[in-house]
Order: sequence, then structure tokens, then C-alpha cells
Amino acid sequence: MTVNKIRVEKKIGSQVLSFETGQLAKQASGSVLVQYGETVVLVAATSSSPRPGIDFFPLTCDYRERFAAAGKFPGGFLKREGRPSTKEILSSRLIDRPIRPLWPEGFMDEVQVQAMVVASDQENDGDVLAMNGAAAALSVSSLPFLGPVASVRVGKVNGELVAFPTNSELEESELDMIVSGSKEQVAMIEGFANEMPEDQMMEAIQFAHGVIRDIIDLQQELVDQVKPQKDEYVAPEDDGLLEKLRSAYYDAFKTAMQTSGKHDRAAACSELRDKAIAEMIPDPEAEGAICVKRFKSVWHDLEGIVARDLIVSGTRPDGRDTTSLRHIHCETDVLPRVHGSAIFQRGETQALITVTLGTARDEQRVDGLHDEFSKKFMLDYNFPPFSVGECRPIRGPGRREIGHGCLAERSVAPVLPTADDFPYTVRVISDITESNGSSSMASVCGATLALMASGVPISNPVAGISVGLVRKSEDDFVLLTDILGSEDHFGDMDFKIAGTQNGITGIQLDLKVTGISDEIIRATLKQSREARIEILRKMLTTIPRPRREIAPTAPRLLRTRISPDKIGALIGPGGKNIRGIQETTGCVIEVEDDGTVLVAGNNKDSAAEAMKQVEACTATVQIGKIYDGIVSSIKDFGAFVEILPGRDGLCHISELSSGYISSIDKVVRVGDAMKVLVIDVDEHDRVKLSRRQALEELGEPDEIAAMVGEDEESGDRGGDDGDRPRRRGGSGRRRGGNGGGRSRRD
Repeated sequence: MTVNKIRVEKKIGSQVLSFETGQLAKQASGSVLVQYGETVVLVAATSSSPRPGIDFFPLTCDYRERFAAAGKFPGGFLKREGRPSTKEILSSRLIDRPIRPLWPEGFMDEVQVQAMVVASDQENDGDVLAMNGAAAALSVSSLPFLGPVASVRVGKVNGELVAFPTNSELEESELDMIVSGSKEQVAMIEGFANEMPEDQMMEAIQFAHGVIRDIIDLQQELVDQVKPQKDEYVAPEDDGLLEKLRSAYYDAFKTAMQTSGKHDRAAACSELRDKAIAEMIPDPEAEGAICVKRFKSVWHDLEGIVARDLIVSGTRPDGRDTTSLRHIHCETDVLPRVHGSAIFQRGETQALITVTLGTARDEQRVDGLHDEFSKKFMLDYNFPPFSVGECRPIRGPGRREIGHGCLAERSVAPVLPTADDFPYTVRVISDITESNGSSSMASVCGATLALMASGVPISNPVAGISVGLVRKSEDDFVLLTDILGSEDHFGDMDFKIAGTQNGITGIQLDLKVTGISDEIIRATLKQSREARIEILRKMLTTIPRPRREIAPTAPRLLRTRISPDKIGALIGPGGKNIRGIQETTGCVIEVEDDGTVLVAGNNKDSAAEAMKQVEACTATVQIGKIYDGIVSSIKDFGAFVEILPGRDGLCHISELSSGYISSIDKVVRVGDAMKVLVIDVDEHDRVKLSRRQALEELGEPDEIAAMVGEDEESGDRGGDDGDRPRRRGGSGRRRGGNGGGRSRRD
């Protein structure tokens, strides 16, 4: 079989970007192999006839990472890839967003774009390559794709903007942003930054757009060599139903759409629609009657026309002007027992937030093509059907919920404390209990409130807002602050921007048009900042700063660092020491290889006691320091005293007391507590102790000396009865016994 392989390449950023087609997946409508560095992604696009009765464009984008691409086996029991990971779902959404608007009006054929990472150098991510591969595969296919469009990731390392930064560079970067667009306009943005000012963000977007133009030139070079034969799409003929409905119901529809309240407005519009159906289709079974499904589809189109006309004329559905926010209500500590909670409500959008604080054992382990890592901060977003008054099956989080959760998570993450300052694992849950526009940004605001209420010392509060767009023409447009659900649905743009008073932490642009200009982006950044500052003011009136103490129900975590060679001393033989501390205090102790020790207790006192014992286990004996010791064993020449767990020293009988001790077992017993001073540690690491010097330094009475003195006094009195003479006589007998002994042996 003849292989007509076509390859184009160009150096973009620090490495070469290439597109190749003609060898793999030749039965697909279009396929491309994209390579950057040593990361390679195969992208294939296919299509099929539209499903009967479908009234939307069924585009499906799927991104998968093969573990074999990095020479790895999947973790766990099953050694093959299963359901998509969070990373794969987020990447699939990134592929979808810039290409979805680029199809002819009314095109309903089913289209599937599938991307597979088949080789990975673990430095260059496959997600942006897949986005470019999708656009290239559709461009060389026979499908009526209205491209080209290209994408680039931009970082900012050491103050310099970088195209296609590596994973190592992103660890040091203050920006991680993906931008898509055509040669003329920007089509999609998804980015996260460390409180980046708006002017610097605009500079980064313009830099990205310049790189996009270079990638489009490379795509066009591939298309020119392939010379694909495009299918001609012919839109269905206009049956005139839209004009009939417009002329008959336009004014009534405008009135219904100005009803205040989401549900009242929906009810008024539904009532008008039912009236129109009754008038236009009195008998659905009659010959030549309008199809009810067709009627509802066209009625939806009329609803969009009316909504846009109202906005352009200066009337929003709820009566606000273009820059006003809906009423905001903030509340904290709304739930007992949880470690932190808050409600953030903006108009008819409401988020209930809960915070859970945990230990290192609660960190999320993430495995994939790149090295396994753990996450100490998680934000999960849930969108139950009751939030919009609907009934539908609950089958776990969908792509939208995962995407919104990630947006909120990464928007809040830059203000979190470091693990050294706050060693807790933090999980935030945002349950959307009401929804009418921009619930992801409500999650950002609510998460900030709940984190401060739970005592997490964030560096700055974060707020977010969504700005919409209705474009009258290329140069005439209206921007809408704090868009409603209907304004998002019928408008041209959903531009979400989150940040602090200092700058942007999260940015996401979704469009229903092919692109927007720099002028619109710049105006949106300015308008969103004004709204964000207003939201922050309202939030800070509820809770002005993070609480100094975490909730009483939260675990107490204490952290220390010991020398790695002391880890064995802490653990003890067979885990004896660490197990004993955990059993006596009820705490959990975690030890890392670098010597970091984390103590987790149910309350402050137990955690402090466990930490005290940990420090005692791992402390180094210091000459001249006084210790509280316990007598562990007794010998004729002195007592061994445990001054640290597993660390004994000898207190010689002469150092026990200032008085004379004739028999040590009369004054000291195993288990006795005593203060001792370390007087020496010899070359064999043997510790010498002195109780006598410790008491002299502390100025405390010597009880043993007093005890010895009493014994001596009683011994003197007993000597009159022959006690002392018997000891002397005994000596004499020992001396005289030598002769007596010899005499007996003789």
C-alpha cells in the first residue's frame, strides 16, 4: 500500500512543532500526528449522518493519555486504562471549546474528535498539542469546518513570557494560560496566575495571539499540501415560520421576558408559548399542520432574538443596567460540626460551602503520564438538579461539574498558605443549591468565606464574576456584568474572571461566536475588576480576616523536623516508641524520610503532649542540661537513669547525694523520678549524670541526704547496744580469722 505521508514543521518557542498526516488512521475523515519535543499526540476526526429529530450540534471531543506513552504501567489492580481521569476530562473540554463555534449554522451531523497521547517526554504536555491536532485534523478532513484555529500555552518565568513552557518551567512560572484563536481574534482562554494585574494579563494574551498566528501558518501549510475536498453543506430552506412568529408574538414576548424573577419569567414565557401553539396549531393531526417539535425549536430562536434585542436596547431581563451586580448575601458558620461553612448568594445563584481539614493521610494521590504527586487542596463542585428545579438521574459528576470545580480550585489556590505554615490537607465542597448564572464564580467567593471561617490563613480574599457579551456588529457591543442564565444562553460570551484586589488568579473565556477582539478583552478585564472589588467589599463585611483558631472539631496538627538519623530512635525497635506515644496520647504520628514529623490529635492538649514526647525521643543529650529522669535500674556502684526515651545515663553513687550512702538500694528504687544534670558524655557516647549537682544548681533540698542523716543518727544510738562494735569486731574476726583458719586446716 502506498503511503502518502505529508509533514510540516516549524520551530515555535524553544522546540519544533510538527504536523503529519497520511500514514495513520487513514479511514478517519481526517487525522494528524502532532509532535512537540518528544511528546506525540494522534488526533482523528470522524462524522456520521445526523440523528433523526436532533436539534443541537452533537460534537464529542475525547482526550486520552496512554500510560505506555511514558513507559509506565497503570497503577492499581487493573493494568489497562479505564474511565477518563480528571486531567483527561479537562483536556477534552479544552479541545471542544475553541472548535465548537466553527461550524455552519444549522449543521447537525454527528462529529467525534479523538486524541491519544502515544508518546510523552513528561516535560511537554499533550493537551495543547491535542487542541492543535484537532483543528488540523478537521482542516484536512472533508468536513465543513470553518477553521483554522490554533492554541498555545503561555507561562511567565523570571519575568519573561514563554510559549509552550515545559512542566519544569511551569513549576517556577507565575502564569499558566492556554489561549486559542484565529489570525484575527481570540476564541478561548483558560488560565491561572499568582494575582497578575490586568495589564500584564492583557500583555500575555497578546503574546499568545502572536504565537497562534505562527501555528496557523503551519496548519495552513499542511492544508495546502493535502488539498482536502470539502463537503458542501447546504442549509435547509427557510420555511418562514420564524417570521410568522416574530410578526405575531414579538411584542408579547418582550413583555413576558421582562417579568421579574427567574421562575415567574419562565412561567410567563411558557404561557405565551402554549397560547401560540394553540393558535398556530389548533389540530396537530391535520394535514399540513406545523410540527410541534419544529415550532418549539423556532420559538427558542425567537426567544434568543427578543432577549438580545432587549439587552441591546438597554433592558436586561431583571431590569439591571449593564454594570450592576445582583444583590449579594454572605453568611458564615451555617452548619455545626463541620470545620468551616458559608453561604454565598448573588441574586438567584446560591452556593453552600463546607470545608474539611485533614492530615497528610488525606492528601489525594494523582498518577498519570507525569510523576505521581499529591494534592493538599481540593475543591469539588456539585450541581444537583434541584438547583434549577429539574428532575434528572444522579450518576456522579459530569464534565461540566469537574470543569467548574477545577476553575474554582485553581482560582483560590494561589492565596493558600504553604504546607510549612499550615500543614493541613484542605477539602472544599461547593454545593450549588440555586442557580441562575455563574455558579462557578459563586463557588470561588463562597470558598473564600468558608476558608476564612475555618481558620485557614489565606493571604488575600478571592472573588469572581462573569461578564457577558451581546454583539450588535463587529465594532458595536454591550458587555454585561454578572450575567443571568438566559444572558449566558442567548449571549455571545461567558467571560469568568477571578482574583484578589491585587490581580487575577483565574480566567476563563467561552464563546458562541468565532472570536472577540483585543478591545473587548481589555474592556472586560476593566469591567470585571470593578465588580470584583465591589464583591470583595461585601464579603469582608461578613468576615474581615481569617480566624486565628481552627474549629474545635478540626484535628490539631503540629509539625517539627528532626535529623533523619533520629528517625530510628523515634520509631524504636519494631515501632515500639512511636506506637507507645500514639497509644498514650491518642494522636497519629507521621514521619517522612526528610525528618518531618507531623502530629495529628483530636485536641490541642493531646497533640502538645505527643509532640513533647516526640521531641524527647529525638533530642540530643546536652552536657550541662538538667533532665527529669526515671530510674531504670540499680547497681552497687550507682543508678541508671532514663533521661530521654531509650537513652540512659549513669548517676554514680557518689553523685546521688551530698551525704554518705552506704547502700544504694536503701535510698533509690527502680521507677523513682529524679532530676539529674549531665556532667559528661564520653567518647563511647556514655552519659554521666549527677543528681547532687542538679539539686545544687536548682537550689532544691536533697531528700536522700536527709534520709541518710536520719539513718546515721539511728545507727549511732543503736551502737551502744553493740551494733557498731559488731562491725568493728567483724573486722577483727576477719583479720584474726586468717590464723584461725590456718589452725583449723592444720
